[in-house]
Amino acid sequence: MENVKKEGNRPSIDGKFFKLGDQRFYIKGVTYGTFEPNESGDLFPPIEVVDKDFKLMAENGVNTVRTYTVPPTPVLDIALKYNLKMMIGMPWEQHLTFLDSEKQESEIVDRVRENIILCSNHPAIFCYAIGNEIPAKIVRWYGDKRISLFLKKLYHTVKEVDPDVLVTYVNYPTTEYLDLSFLDFFCFNVFLETEEKLIRYLARLHNLAEDKPLLLSEIGLDSMRNGLEKQAEILDWQIRKIFEKGCAGCFVFSWTDDWWRGGLPIDDWDFGLVDRSRNPKPALATVRKVFGELPYKEQDGLPLISVVVCSYNGSKTIRDTLVGLSKIEYPSYEVIVVNDGSKDNTAEIASQFCVQLISTENRGLSSARNTGLYASNGEIIAYIDDDAYPDPQWLTYLASSYLSTNHAGIGGPNLPPKEAELVSHCVANSPGGPCHVLLDDEVAEHIPGCNMSFKRSVLIELGGFDPIFRAAGDDVDICWRIQNKGYTIGFHHSAFVWHHRRSSLKMYWKQQEGYGKAEALLEKKWPEKYNSLGHLSWRGHIYGNGLTNSIYPEKRKIFYGSQGSALFQSVYNDSINSWSSFSLMPEWFLLVLFFGIVSVFGLEFPMFGIAFPIFLFLLGLILAQSAFSARKAIKKNKSIPKDQKFKGFLITTYMHFIQPISRLRGRLKHGLNPSRGSLTNLKHFKSFSAFPRVIYVWSEKWTELSEWQLDLKTDLLKKKMKVQNGGEFDRWDLEYKIGPFISARALLTVEEHGMGRQYFKIKQWLRLSMITVSLFLGLFLVTIIALEFKAYLSLLFFGSLSILLVLKIVADSCYILRFFRVSVETLASRKNGEKEIQYDLKKIKPKFENSNIENVLIDSMN
Repeated sequence: MENVKKEGNRPSIDGKFFKLGDQRFYIKGVTYGTFEPNESGDLFPPIEVVDKDFKLMAENGVNTVRTYTVPPTPVLDIALKYNLKMMIGMPWEQHLTFLDSEKQESEIVDRVRENIILCSNHPAIFCYAIGNEIPAKIVRWYGDKRISLFLKKLYHTVKEVDPDVLVTYVNYPTTEYLDLSFLDFFCFNVFLETEEKLIRYLARLHNLAEDKPLLLSEIGLDSMRNGLEKQAEILDWQIRKIFEKGCAGCFVFSWTDDWWRGGLPIDDWDFGLVDRSRNPKPALATVRKVFGELPYKEQDGLPLISVVVCSYNGSKTIRDTLVGLSKIEYPSYEVIVVNDGSKDNTAEIASQFCVQLISTENRGLSSARNTGLYASNGEIIAYIDDDAYPDPQWLTYLASSYLSTNHAGIGGPNLPPKEAELVSHCVANSPGGPCHVLLDDEVAEHIPGCNMSFKRSVLIELGGFDPIFRAAGDDVDICWRIQNKGYTIGFHHSAFVWHHRRSSLKMYWKQQEGYGKAEALLEKKWPEKYNSLGHLSWRGHIYGNGLTNSIYPEKRKIFYGSQGSALFQSVYNDSINSWSSFSLMPEWFLLVLFFGIVSVFGLEFPMFGIAFPIFLFLLGLILAQSAFSARKAIKKNKSIPKDQKFKGFLITTYMHFIQPISRLRGRLKHGLNPSRGSLTNLKHFKSFSAFPRVIYVWSEKWTELSEWQLDLKTDLLKKKMKVQNGGEFDRWDLEYKIGPFISARALLTVEEHGMGRQYFKIKQWLRLSMITVSLFLGLFLVTIIALEFKAYLSLLFFGSLSILLVLKIVADSCYILRFFRVSVETLASRKNGEKEIQYDLKKIKPKFENSNIENVLIDSMN
């Protein structure tokens, strides 16, 4: 048989899956071997036995065969004869300490190269596996980085001989921490016999694989110990769950009980679908049935899904969106296009498709989303942007998640199309893109608006999207509101869409500035979600490409277990310290700007010249982080041609550098700055006190002290303060502030006076942070030095900053002191059934014997 590479006959990556030609290719495989060596040393049965085996495989729905050694050409020819693809394993001494000498390492590399040449691009080849389950103790001996580098060397060795072939490494749970991001796709051997455990671990593996296909390279059950019927039963739900959870396929271990290892036959295990005489077991019929129904089984009761596309001047990309939606393989869905006052021919393009077109005046993105929501008939509302198009199974995976969980919303990944231009690829590898945030492997804190879905009933309950978000931020807001109601949001790793990124630097700048505006709007609505510097602090882990990385060494610990005996060995990353994380924030540029301005005054007063090298260092740190992040992103991106890698690196570095500037500009323009709070709060100066104050509240109605604290916190949050509870070791119960310069703390106690009567006492006091004290002392000292040396421009600049800082501290103090007291007043009125409390600061402490007093609020100096 002529071994000629046929056009379109080689599998390729298609998002989280594979494709063969123009068709999706799901791996429905079995493992084959290893067998007793023949006279030539080949670990395969006689050729007539192979022919019978492969024929029976094809008749039972198998389309891919995994071998652990390199098959001779006649075996590959037989696979081609029965339209079977081959996953070929590279055999070498991975169970030994194989990196002890350069000679041994070189021999392994040379052997892999020779085996690839031996296969000579045979059309039956699906991929090569450059290794299989390097023992955890061997990995621990050399260290994970050295093992990863060696596997990477083998990967590039294969690509040098056959650049277009797919290459993987077969990992297993004991070494899941290996960095294998260079592989074309991820393979794991997983033997879990509990459905719940398998589902959870598949979600974890998807997160390890990120945007690449995940293949289960060994699953199965021993029929000798568990029985023939149990083997069939377990394989049924294992295979179904693997495909339901979005894996690209699986290999059942193994085809036959005939199995050799270490020079001896294995007689105490029976994992085969057929026995040693090739007689089928019940498991083979089960596998045939399941493979025939996959990738997914038609289900009754699938919900009607309404797909909503909101567009404003989206004529350049919306055709791709609507074409993609027309190719969705789902039995019950409708498409609603909301034309939000577009000035181009968006409506004309949409009218050419079978969709419900609604045209309105321009009201913004959230309003358009609501229009689609109220016009929908579906139980589920799925939103996709007009610059994205879905995978054909997008709705199937969303629906399966809704049927198997109680989530109120479910999202999925968004991947950049491979055919995109260089700038678009660079944007996809730059910060500020649509990322999902996961609290664990399956529960999300945030899903991006280009690929999100929700139960219609939940959106109606919440009143839809907030119209204040006209261009961005609506997805973050709705996710937080859903979670505040006690609902959860899920994530399906294979419910993905292809999402076009911005195609020019100007468009990218404008987009990031718009995101800065959205952050400012979100901070006003959700102040508790932002830290003192105005930076959003996610509870979960952010996933996606283009994240700016810190150049500080990552603290990384691997849980090996005693002597490397743990069955599941994972990586635990320590949180980045505050200084390293601050340099990743947009506000870092304000610090750079400050030292840049100060360095100018060095022309007047040489002592300030020291600010110039600090300015260069801080600026250089940003450039270093930008280049470091861009290099990692571009190196990882396989869609950029090699001859464009360097150009892509330069563009991506530039985007990493300008992104926080554009984001900061949008934030500052719309009121989100590190010093939040206005000097106009000085109008509440009567509320200011540098000393602790005590508020007394008499009540005839009994209330738990913890309820008082919770109600106070809730009311303070409504007043745009940042509030946190005291810890178990703190002598305070609440801390509240509006900016980074000053905060107030409150200590609560209660006296019980019988008959449900209580006397609450709340002490509050101001607290300056060390940063504020250091900043003020620094400014004051520099001002004095400038005065001493008659550097009048410097004196004016630093003196003004000192005065502004003092005024800002006092203004913030006035705000938090006054409105804390207002909150106490409001709660006292509410708990005692009165609309308003009248009080006099000069009143004395109430007399408890006066039973007519229902409530009194008194402030007194302590």
